[in-house]
Amino acid sequence: MTVKEYNRSVEEYADNIYRFIRADLKDDERANDIVQDTYEKLWNHVAELDYAVVKSWLFSTAYHTMIDVIRKEKRITYLEITDNNDMPDGSQYSDLNEILHSALQRLPENQKSVILLRDYEGYSYREISEITGQTEAQVKINIYRGRCALKTFIGKIETVI
Repeated sequence: MTVKEYNRSVEEYADNIYRFIRADLKDDERANDIVQDTYEKLWNHVAELDYAVVKSWLFSTAYHTMIDVIRKEKRITYLEITDNNDMPDGSQYSDLNEILHSALQRLPENQKSVILLRDYEGYSYREISEITGQTEAQVKINIYRGRCALKTFIGKIETVI
């Protein structure tokens, strides 16, 4: 890959990678750090990679870096235990986006990541499999289970609107 292709990859994919990581972490600074680390790793491997595979390589590397950060923080930080029984109903919320983000935060990390990659970023099952390191069948299972959990959490759309 040339320097020109590297710069083109920054222009084309940096925002998408940031949005993907930001959706999981909910922290602008950590998301920026992960994107920076990802592009630093790309720079270190610039001679080895072909531009045709750089998009999946970037998302895969960013995903694994994010997982490493989360694992490291779990060892250091104590998390608050929240009550998962406080389900929203249509009378409490009027913002669908807020309800969806709240529902996504309740999903396990593997389900949330694959749903974001599939439904927000538009990746195929095969591409998600390459990015996350899961089998294609496991990706489909996690997407299905995540969507079922979202459906259960949100309930009928008529009650939300």
